[in-house]
Amino acid sequence: MARINHIALKVTDLEAATKFYENVYGFKQVRTGRSRGHISRHMTDGTIDLALMIYDSEDDEEAKLVGPGPAIHHFGIEVDDHEAFAAKVAANGGKILSKPGEVPIKYRSPDGVIAEVVPLGRYDKMKAAE
Repeated sequence: MARINHIALKVTDLEAATKFYENVYGFKQVRTGRSRGHISRHMTDGTIDLALMIYDSEDDEEAKLVGPGPAIHHFGIEVDDHEAFAAKVAANGGKILSKPGEVPIKYRSPDGVIAEVVPLGRYDKMKAAE
């Protein structure tokens, strides 16, 4: 069964956003790292992985997926078989954005919303670090 386990927000001030989600919602920082032209700070409430992302440039291809400025960038869904699920997405009008073999598999739904699918257990390490 598919379940949402990840939400990624594109932010303009990583430290201010971090303090907000810590102080208002009680999220805890898990790790911060650099990947594909941005810094991601992963936080958790014990269930959801919240990624705060700040891009080096608004001209970055991945940053442009949702337009300029702060936004919900994408949500992530954990599934039993992410390759089969991606095929189901494509068969139902979704457009696969990731390169073959990439994990996670990002896609755009027919209405334009960006999401990704990951194999089961992808964010278990994050929850355990709480």
